[in-house]
Amino acid sequence: MKKRNIFILTLLLITLTIHAQQSAEAKALLDKTYALFEATKGIRLSFRAASLDTGGNEQGTMEGTAIIRGDRFRLETGDLDIWFDGTTQWVLMKEVNEVNISHPTGEEIESVSPLALLRIYRNGYTLMPPVNVTVNGKKAQLIRMTPTAANKEYKMVEAVVDHNNYRLVEVKLTLQNGSKQVVTISDYNANYNYSDTEFQFDQSRHPDALIVDLR
Repeated sequence: MKKRNIFILTLLLITLTIHAQQSAEAKALLDKTYALFEATKGIRLSFRAASLDTGGNEQGTMEGTAIIRGDRFRLETGDLDIWFDGTTQWVLMKEVNEVNISHPTGEEIESVSPLALLRIYRNGYTLMPPVNVTVNGKKAQLIRMTPTAANKEYKMVEAVVDHNNYRLVEVKLTLQNGSKQVVTISDYNANYNYSDTEFQFDQSRHPDALIVDLR
């Protein structure tokens, strides 16, 4: 599903860092990016995610906000809201006012958890030396990553990092069929201190929602 792919990509860009056969300069840049993320007690950001066909034409977009603290997150978009407290996941589908509750398996967590995604990308990619670029008026550095194995889902990952504050600005994933997924981050703020309840569904705020417990 395109929405699921965009969601996975959004979470990926939040914590992307890679440790493999790589440029030392690129590794150092991504290490700093992740260290800053890991040190914060809460991040809030806005994002725009888009799927592009092989000709570069947009096939679908999604805009929303995300809050993150370690392995916990809450994602809010026009179509759905998702909470994950490290163990339980709640997905509110707004159009039908239905909430699905689940305990994701290890494999499912790899599709939704920022830290699980981090572990996936620690190995198996070669990093190219950073290239100076300008994105949305910001001076940044682009790091291109290619998989060392032919069976990877992506044939290239491109991460753009603001060199002044080591924050991710944009991530582009090129799939094996040549289509792309692009996420652009804005309004990144790491000065929050979120409580555990921020990452749990509050049924009192959605009293009429149909609850489907899949645990």
